[in-house]
Amino acid sequence: MIQALDDGALAKAPPPDILMVRAGLTVPSDQLDASERTAENLGAPPDRLWGMSPFGGDAARDVWKRFKAAAFLCPDEKGSNVQAVFRASYELPRVARIAVSSSNVDHMRELASAEVLKVDLDQIARYRQLLRERRPHS
Repeated sequence: MIQALDDGALAKAPPPDILMVRAGLTVPSDQLDASERTAENLGAPPDRLWGMSPFGGDAARDVWKRFKAAAFLCPDEKGSNVQAVFRASYELPRVARIAVSSSNVDHMRELASAEVLKVDLDQIARYRQLLRERRPHS
């Protein structure tokens, strides 16, 4: 499917109302790049590109306790690690909204309050470059 989109086969298709893509720190570089190319090839407006699964399916995983996501926030920003992971996910790839699910109201409040945090876009760019360098070359 991605190859067909890259070849312009769907260039005349109307843009999607919403294009939902994987987003966040667990998304491999090639998927981030493919999401951006797909959005561009389909003419999806930036406000209609939405992310999903910012925690790779589970915000309670051990990795989110060990990983210091505050490095992706601007120096004066304060938030929990979960908030920093969530906010950084809006930039990996850049999306207008992120879909999450939880039965925990406090968790949802914590995530909703993270949207105002400012992200260090230079850190995001460095992270993406590191991901690209790690990518196996074929």
